[in-house]
Amino acid sequence: MVDQTRHISFIVAGLLLAIFMAAMDNTIVATAIGTIVADLGGVDQFIWVTSAYMVTVMAGMPIFGKLSDMYGRKRFFLFGLIVFLIGSALCGLAQSIVQLSIFRAIQGIGGGALMPIAFTIVFDVFPPEKRGKMTGLLGAVFGMSSVLGPLLGAYITDYLSWHWVFYVNVPIGLLSIFFIVRYYKESTQHTKQAIDWFGALTLVVAVVSLMFALELGGKQYDWKSAPIISLFSISFVFFIAFLYVETKAKEPIISFVLFKRRTFAIAQLLAFLYGATFVILTVFIPIFVQAVYGGTAKNAGLILMPMMLGSVAGSSTAGISQTKTSYRNIMFVSIIAYFFGMLLLSMMTPETSRLWLTVYMALAGFGVGFSFSLLPSASMHNLEPRFRGTANSTNSFFRSLGMTIGITIFGTIQSNKLAAELRESFGANTTTFSLDPHALFETGARAQIPPNVLQKIVDAMASSITFTFSIALIPIALSAIAIFFMGNEKLEVQQKGRGQ
Repeated sequence: MVDQTRHISFIVAGLLLAIFMAAMDNTIVATAIGTIVADLGGVDQFIWVTSAYMVTVMAGMPIFGKLSDMYGRKRFFLFGLIVFLIGSALCGLAQSIVQLSIFRAIQGIGGGALMPIAFTIVFDVFPPEKRGKMTGLLGAVFGMSSVLGPLLGAYITDYLSWHWVFYVNVPIGLLSIFFIVRYYKESTQHTKQAIDWFGALTLVVAVVSLMFALELGGKQYDWKSAPIISLFSISFVFFIAFLYVETKAKEPIISFVLFKRRTFAIAQLLAFLYGATFVILTVFIPIFVQAVYGGTAKNAGLILMPMMLGSVAGSSTAGISQTKTSYRNIMFVSIIAYFFGMLLLSMMTPETSRLWLTVYMALAGFGVGFSFSLLPSASMHNLEPRFRGTANSTNSFFRSLGMTIGITIFGTIQSNKLAAELRESFGANTTTFSLDPHALFETGARAQIPPNVLQKIVDAMASSITFTFSIALIPIALSAIAIFFMGNEKLEVQQKGRGQ
């Protein structure tokens, strides 16, 4: 590794800015989504603004991780930054929900390189005794950016325009590019490996087909219709093809060899389950605040703050604890806080005070925060530098895969539950009932709805969201079981990483 001790603070600043930008982007969009839908329409398609981003992030992570092992971290980290900024600018120019979803997909291609490579650079630059604190710092910034994201997104949405929630990425990204280009000097010694393009293709087709089947089923098409059955069939066939390809590939996109390490395997499962459940909080809590409480985008942003502050505290705690006790012990603290936080959220009603909602969110955020810093460390535990990019990108991939599938499945559960509640409230013939986005998300239009009708809509929305939170307790309980089998390994500071 090239000696760059003098410039280490600038390198860290560049990494933190990139993580700050990518994480803040997610929460800004979550905060502004009600206003975006009210402006662009497509209330039945808003979930794709999030899902499109996640699909391309998921596809890019393992590829960029492998490429960074082969040709170096710097060039692909910079590539991710540039593509992310281009996608951000295009998102600000979107004129329809479809355009916005497409441009979010472009953003996701760049985002697929940022998080995994940033954590890998930290492991390359810092000695073992400092990695825990640094991954804790990166995870804390991930949470902190999510604190400022809702606030910044709320004020931009209320006082400027939702378009600027995307434009704000540009100056932050340019500063990150400057620091990395100017100060990060990496070794030119890298291991050339074959890229498993067919593995990436089969996996993406499998996941995208599954997402379309879940999103369109029960809405545009009946669950038993030919299009839905075909999409499920395509997903299944390509998933089987993916597994087969991975057993034959010289350098598989998901290395089964790494899964022989118990700590690594459990870390990937936890990343998937945590990602699948945490994403619904960032999406549905702002919707709950605006649609149920009748708040503005600013209120929604303020409500998200405790959850994100909790995640900062959790990430920092996990980071400084990694050299003191095992990954398993730390994750037990995480899962207890997360489970009870989600349980309390699932018991909310329209009468639940915002104070208690704040407490519930802080508790859930604290539990999730541990995973931001601990799981990447556990994935790279005792691995040589040539394996770190692949290992960390695999962990980021599974988190994104969980988020992608989670938001689709839980989004479908929520929308179907909402439709059922509305049918029960307004009768079997609900085709005449139009869920106007302005009516739920804007105070002025909301005031025009008759109180008895509004109350039924509010009750239906609240019930659909809390029901979704209650279903999320199932994968969280599975996480607790997985943690039990994690083993007693912890971050070692007396020896260098070993290969396998």
